Amino acid sequence: MTTIASNLQAVRDAMTAATAGAGRAAGEVALLAVSKTFAPDAIREAYRAGQVRFAESYVQEALDKIAALRDLPLEWHFIGPLQSNKTRAIAEHFAWVHSVDRLKIAGRLAEQRPAHLPPLQVCLQVNISGEDSKSGVAPGEAAHLAMAVAQLPHLRLRGLMAIPAPSDDVEVQRGAFARLRELFEQLNRQGMQLDTLSMGMSDDFSAAIAEGATMVRIGSAIFGDRIYQKETA
Repeated sequence: MTTIASNLQAVRDAMTAATAGAGRAAGEVALLAVSKTFAPDAIREAYRAGQVRFAESYVQEALDKIAALRDLPLEWHFIGPLQSNKTRAIAEHFAWVHSVDRLKIAGRLAEQRPAHLPPLQVCLQVNISGEDSKSGVAPGEAAHLAMAVAQLPHLRLRGLMAIPAPSDDVEVQRGAFARLRELFEQLNRQGMQLDTLSMGMSDDFSAAIAEGATMVRIGSAIFGDRIYQKETA
């Protein structure tokens, strides 16, 4: 068994254990493999091991991979910061966007989504820890943004995403994820019909699953350590 395949199996096993430990049904949590900075060959290896959902954060890097891997039936998710000059490429090439945090950006995605494609699946990124350095709508403004985004054509609002402040303390991790889940539940009580909580990464996905994550975003635990290069376009 190759390294990526064995890593994937270890992550799946840990997810299964965390899901069962939370008293949740098997299969409730989807695995999103974060492939940013990794080459197309690594994605092919993960695909051969049964992974079809992949996430990218850098637009030009992602477009190059999408082109190189167009022979595979992959589902591409964009999870990085959204810039106005990149929205067309994202609207045209991705199935999901997890990082919408402004109505202006959502509007551009809606306008630029090609009519022949299914609606773009969207999550709102919430700055759940209130960090100045993090993107995301403030929790208190999320309901207003959600209601506005839900009215846009060519988009389907699916849920919320967050990247909490890092912590080694499981209780701190769970507290941040619980706040996002409570906001998610609040929006559903207001009639939003959301079904996706995109939260949890390699170091904290078990805590996220315990607090209701429906999709976890795992990169280094599958592909290994990253070497970052500056986005050029």
